[in-house]
Amino acid sequence: MKPIENSPRRQKILIVDDELSNLMVLNEALRVDYHVIAVDNGRDALRAALRIRPDLILLDILMPDMDGYELCKAMKADPVLREIPLIFVSGKTSEDDESVGLGLGAVDYLTKPLNLAIVRRRVAIHLELKRQNDLLSRLALVDGLTGIPNRRAFDDRLSEEWRRAVRIGSYLSLVMIDIDWFKQYNDIYGHLAGDICLRRIARSLTTAFTRAGDFVARYGGEEFSCILPGVDERGLASETSVLGFRVESLKIPHSGSLISRYVTISSGAICCIPVQSDTPETLLHLADVQLYRSKDQGRNRSNVSSVNLDEVPHQVMRKSSNDQ
Repeated sequence: MKPIENSPRRQKILIVDDELSNLMVLNEALRVDYHVIAVDNGRDALRAALRIRPDLILLDILMPDMDGYELCKAMKADPVLREIPLIFVSGKTSEDDESVGLGLGAVDYLTKPLNLAIVRRRVAIHLELKRQNDLLSRLALVDGLTGIPNRRAFDDRLSEEWRRAVRIGSYLSLVMIDIDWFKQYNDIYGHLAGDICLRRIARSLTTAFTRAGDFVARYGGEEFSCILPGVDERGLASETSVLGFRVESLKIPHSGSLISRYVTISSGAICCIPVQSDTPETLLHLADVQLYRSKDQGRNRSNVSSVNLDEVPHQVMRKSSNDQ
């Protein structure tokens, strides 16, 4: 059956039930306040959930082919879907049935025949909890000083883009950036000025990478990182060639720098076609090597390279360089 879907508004609810009358009743009860998608089988439900990422799932238990319990297990096993709250809506009314459903990870259990006022109230409660949890999750992934994604968000995105690139056989590029002589900057101008400097550079970097998939994060301290899906070595060289100029053109005075009157950056960039047998950490280590090569060569520059991961030893050691 083709999914029943009304126009998008507010939070999204996926309803799964093999009885059309049940789908219609729930859709009618909820569609005024929410974006409702209704499907009549588990296979379509999995596809729809991955496509729309609903905020809440209402799930019948007794369905042919894949019942509600099986579907719940499949969703809880999927890293993309496991955090979506799920409510069983079933004609199975015993306490044992409810216990099984909640034990599988459902947040609630509603029995048929439905009291639609209760359904609406329970749905509203769980969607509000979902909204609050989403807000907390987003805050946990944002750097408090610069307002851009933090190291945790970077690690999550790099793993996600790595898996995607392995799946479709596409390029993945990574840029590591370090502010030159930043310790000296803080010593001379103070940490408040240092914080302002970090914010300005963060804004400059986020406006430099504008494609839909580009991802800029504060990696830690005075380091930033940029993930560029689908970018090969030539595109990577083009993307990084102007970074140093953009930052230096901010004309942030730096009397402690040995290479410029203004704050500058060094960067290292690497691109590859990820393979299943390797990990994102290899790409990170190799970008680090390029960054420290730039620093060892005098700073205020970028080194860009590509790598065939089949030819890279599995143990790649980080090259060290003292920040003088």
